[in-house]
Amino acid sequence: MPAKNTKSVKPKPKKTYYYRIFFDDNESKNYMKSKLTYKQVEKYLKSYEKTHEKFINKEFVDYLKKYDRTAELIEISDISY
Repeated sequence: MPAKNTKSVKPKPKKTYYYRIFFDDNESKNYMKSKLTYKQVEKYLKSYEKTHEKFINKEFVDYLKKYDRTAELIEISDISY
């Protein structure tokens, strides 16, 4: 019986997307990174808005972690010297 030619096929890593989150109700501007596409993030944003009265960037990213464990908030802060 001939030996099977088995090559280890590595799955392609999913792309990481970076999104700018506009000001939330606390007036902070942030970015986030996620493996979710824009359409997926938009869909989850709409469902988040239905269940929350206030929009807070950190809480939204925590909500997204249900669907993407790699979702992460990138905080922007001013530097003065």
